[in-house]
Amino acid sequence: MREKFWERYKLAELNTKEWEALCDGCGQCCLVRHVDEHQVTVFNISCELLDVSSSRCSDYEHRLSKVPHCHPLTAENVAEYSWLPDSCAYRRLHKGEPLASWHPLLAGSRQKMQQLGITVSPTALPSSQVPRHQRNHYIIKTKNL
Repeated sequence: MREKFWERYKLAELNTKEWEALCDGCGQCCLVRHVDEHQVTVFNISCELLDVSSSRCSDYEHRLSKVPHCHPLTAENVAEYSWLPDSCAYRRLHKGEPLASWHPLLAGSRQKMQQLGITVSPTALPSSQVPRHQRNHYIIKTKNL
């Protein structure tokens, strides 16, 4: 990877390895959400592929074919995902903001973000454990778009 690529290049100029390294692994984008034209509701329920203990996708390579509501994030569509958390590196760089000080590329590990409670681990519940009719009991955030 190129030195401090996140400061020197636009998202569209990153190679695959750099793009993937921007992901801090918080798992927040893997939480179940309901998005309509006016607001997004985020639930403390994870996608069926998210390994909650590590906040990582258990089948990242095949996620798009296995999970119909999983969408690939690209430099071209970052702006469309206004529901991404404010801490998201892709969103921050798209908006011209620096990486958060706890980001693993700056801090050297995920330890700081885990200490700050940035990851969904260990509180998120796997979607298989929450019946659809009970999701409203697990709302953690509602955001107007």
